[in-house]
Amino acid sequence: MNRKVIAIIAGAAVAVTAVVVSFVVFHSNGDNYRLLKLFEFDGTGFVTRESKGDIVPYTNMVLESGDKISLKTGMMTIQADDDKFIHLDENTTIQLVASGTSANSKTAIEIIEGGITSDIRNKLSADSTYEINTPNSAMSVRGTVFYTYTYEVNGVKYTRTCCFDGEVASRLVYKDGTESEEIVSVPKGKEVIIYEDGTTTDYLYAEPQDIDYNTLPDEILLQLRDMIDLENKDLSITSPEITRILEGPYYITFMYNGTEFGTQIVEKDELVEVPFLNPSTTGGWDFNFDEPIKRDATIEWN
Repeated sequence: MNRKVIAIIAGAAVAVTAVVVSFVVFHSNGDNYRLLKLFEFDGTGFVTRESKGDIVPYTNMVLESGDKISLKTGMMTIQADDDKFIHLDENTTIQLVASGTSANSKTAIEIIEGGITSDIRNKLSADSTYEINTPNSAMSVRGTVFYTYTYEVNGVKYTRTCCFDGEVASRLVYKDGTESEEIVSVPKGKEVIIYEDGTTTDYLYAEPQDIDYNTLPDEILLQLRDMIDLENKDLSITSPEITRILEGPYYITFMYNGTEFGTQIVEKDELVEVPFLNPSTTGGWDFNFDEPIKRDATIEWN
């Protein structure tokens, strides 16, 4: 049975059917203003508006309901109210819908392609929601820092969600709209990966795994380091750990039949040396020794 996934962060999931960006102003009844704008932009991209077509974005641009926002290169951050910041990866396209006031805000994001880092700086009120949809998942938060990324490999579609602060609870939803009763909690420092291969949508692993920070893009690691250094956030990784991942040195482990055969320490962009001794008279190391090192690596003998 085909299934979709609802991942809920510290709350119950809410499915989203329409996703747009809006700037909402409330009037004399005492409600507060809602703010949705391009907080930062430096690169190439566009905002598609039904009434005007493609518009060149700019910092502090006010967004309207129905806008589709795309970042091709560079950096872009959307601000929602005073305390919600949405950082777009390169080659990302999203849509948003927003309503309510700053006190009871309803914000939803659809990731059409690419990925975003959400930084919810204050816990949402009981009447507020912040939701994300991807082609095979939906997420709802109460207040946290997390990364959601969609990608495809050999025709299989994946959604990866990494929780750096707070907690994620995941619920599966079947193609007919019914939900599974099981809720999987994803605590701080853990991640889940969801796959869809055309016939099945499910978790890649039976339980949430430790976040593999070595496979996160540099831009995400830099965002996390800024949150730690500039905002004093207590995330699931430290600033020195991020710096080592970005700058090295890197630890290379050689494995043979599940046992550690040897190790090397390599500086960034240098080459791994082929071990002088081989663990066996047949086989070889499954690695391209002409490729400069940019992360920790485990090299298997095949």
